[in-house]
Amino acid sequence: MNEHGHLADFLQTRRGQLRPEDVGLQTYGERRRVPGLRREELAMLAGISAPYYTRLEQGQSRNASREVLDAIAGALRLDESERAHLHTLARAPGRGGPAGRPRAERVTPATSALLAAFERTPAIVIGRRSDVLAWNRQGHGLFAGHLDPDGPNDPGRRPNMARLVFLDAHTRDLYTDWLAKARAVVGNLRLTAGRYPDDPLLAGLIGELTMRSPEFAAMWADHRVLPCDVADYEMRHPLVGTLTVTQQTLQSPQGNGPALVVATADPGSPSATALTLLAHVTASQEAAQPRHGAEIRAT
Repeated sequence: MNEHGHLADFLQTRRGQLRPEDVGLQTYGERRRVPGLRREELAMLAGISAPYYTRLEQGQSRNASREVLDAIAGALRLDESERAHLHTLARAPGRGGPAGRPRAERVTPATSALLAAFERTPAIVIGRRSDVLAWNRQGHGLFAGHLDPDGPNDPGRRPNMARLVFLDAHTRDLYTDWLAKARAVVGNLRLTAGRYPDDPLLAGLIGELTMRSPEFAAMWADHRVLPCDVADYEMRHPLVGTLTVTQQTLQSPQGNGPALVVATADPGSPSATALTLLAHVTASQEAAQPRHGAEIRAT
């Protein structure tokens, strides 16, 4: 993030990604010092004054109306999710002091009951920073069978899906189109960072991934946002082979609690057969290595 804040950083980056020809502007062969639109060009497209837009991009003004933000979103060619993200950034309060310690994320009884209802379907519960708070046996077997199944029980060693996607060789190999999965992870983290700009644990996660993964750093700098609602992924599972699953994220309407991620396959398809086989394999493995506690592991 630059010194002016998340909103300014987002505007500057997205403006730099638009070329004059993308928005129908003629340049007449002139040489430009930097790629992308100039501030006055973006302001003209949005129908606002160049000095006002400059103050907004430099973090000197935080009182933009919804109409102005919508005009800027239109000029930047933002999609619906990106437009909502812009409004979220504009509403975020400025930094007034040190951030308080974030509350520990927990799985509510209602979420535990919902997870239990997916007995035959791979499912995991993830927090806003993509920490795995709980999973059922099939969820563990599909997404992270190489990890300790009791990991979510200990807040200090909970698996983190973003770390796994970028830093774990097993998870990287799991997705045939790893790039698509990685972009989805980064895009979702961007949305979360916009909602919780002062979360130190989230900032620490982003900083760690930026330092340890050049691919994450490049994607993060791109400022693309992507809600992880529904997506199809081909997975190369070491136990049951290649299968295609639909990953759906079930979130509370407020979007401020843990989310339930479930993986399904088309009924009667080879992928559905693979998931059934995975359920039998994981059940056999659990029976061979009995542990204390219930199948559903959560704090």
